[in-house]
Amino acid sequence: MAGHSKWANIQHRKGRQDAARSKLFSKLAKEITVAAKMGDPDPDKNPRLRLAVKAAKAVSCPKDVIERAIKKSLGGDAEDYTEIRYEGYGINGIAIIVEAMTDNLNRTASNVRSYFTKCGGNLGQTGSVSHSFDRVGEISYPVSAGDADTVMMAALEAGADDVESDEDGHWIYCKVEDLSEVSDKLEKILGESTESKLIWKPQSRTEVDLETANKLMRLVDMLEEDDDVQTVTHNFDMSEEVAAQLA
Repeated sequence: MAGHSKWANIQHRKGRQDAARSKLFSKLAKEITVAAKMGDPDPDKNPRLRLAVKAAKAVSCPKDVIERAIKKSLGGDAEDYTEIRYEGYGINGIAIIVEAMTDNLNRTASNVRSYFTKCGGNLGQTGSVSHSFDRVGEISYPVSAGDADTVMMAALEAGADDVESDEDGHWIYCKVEDLSEVSDKLEKILGESTESKLIWKPQSRTEVDLETANKLMRLVDMLEEDDDVQTVTHNFDMSEEVAAQLA
């Protein structure tokens, strides 16, 4: 499997810090409402909801926002959202997967297509780029969880498939259907994780120069600013020097 991208982790943290908190909380609340509506409103009985609540808590989403989102799923006024995935290419053939949750498919499709076009990319058919990614569960831990060997042993004991560690932390990967179980087992061994979620993991990454990175990040930023877009995943990477200039 492809190695963990340090740049992706830096950008992820930067995005968390720089994003408008109200927009971020709104997207998290939407996922919580949908997860609760699709299953049981009790996180202990609903793995998807449990992961959604954990993701919200990881970015200090207020408790009342989380509780309100769950209660909303029980009322008749909860919006009906459709989950949809868009796939396309940025400049230089960089693969991009966009996951959205929308109450208006025409609006979302039109917006996503326009972002790709404005940034020199093109939207493809479903399946056009996802074959270059693996759908897996990812559980992240801080460096304080232990050294690489300790985390590796814990991951194997919990039933995970792979672990990547560096000076920024540990990333544990497992099969999609095993995420909730592996996450629970790991917490009994290593304590609470930083985050547990389903991701599209690139099978390989393409390093880009500053000019290309600027154009690609413009597209990523436009997509992430859209209220209907939940996640944006790509397969490009960059050196620390390029990342520093981009910041």
